[in-house]
Amino acid sequence: MSDFRPLYPLVLVDTALLSVDDEGLKVLLVRRAEEPAIRKWAMPGGILRPHEDTSLEAAARRILRDKISVELPHLEEVCTASGPDRDPRGWSISVLFFALLPRDQVQAVVKSKVEAVEWANVANLGHRIAFDHEALLERAVGVLRDRVERSVLPLHLMPEHFTLTQLQRTCETVLGRPLDKSVFRRRLKRSSALIELDEFERGVQRPAQLFRATEGFSFFQG
Repeated sequence: MSDFRPLYPLVLVDTALLSVDDEGLKVLLVRRAEEPAIRKWAMPGGILRPHEDTSLEAAARRILRDKISVELPHLEEVCTASGPDRDPRGWSISVLFFALLPRDQVQAVVKSKVEAVEWANVANLGHRIAFDHEALLERAVGVLRDRVERSVLPLHLMPEHFTLTQLQRTCETVLGRPLDKSVFRRRLKRSSALIELDEFERGVQRPAQLFRATEGFSFFQG
């Protein structure tokens, strides 16, 4: 790699794309195809292009689209990291975003500057990830868990229609601990985020009622 050092800090954006499955809370990682940190795993990210990106969020969306062909309905800025040693190319500023999506809505594929994609368990990544991305990921997960603790429902992680049991399991997966069913149901009765449907779960012995998120619900306003 060249020893070239830019005169001004690099401005980067990174995205923690989070989802859940039966194994736990997951984050989407990519294996980098170029230096720096070639063949190491990281959260998808890249450099701001001032001539092309109208905002940092626009940059994050472009990078996700170009690298792994992912389009996201919601993104939120989490924090900013900076310093002379976090990137071997020189002094850098990185803005972290996070997003929530059900796994079946994330069809990530290898595109530009990426060798592979993988859903990694947040509790046990299985890789030493590049740069300071492990610390950034901890910040994103912390925001997610704090919101759920404060009774903001993570409905962006749910399918279009779901049962209350499925919703409770998702909250438990995010928090990493069980929740009392009766307390959780009382909490839901006070929520304006859910709409009860005149439909029931199919293909099970005791069908449960289905729900959906209210129109315009956003976890990111919590």
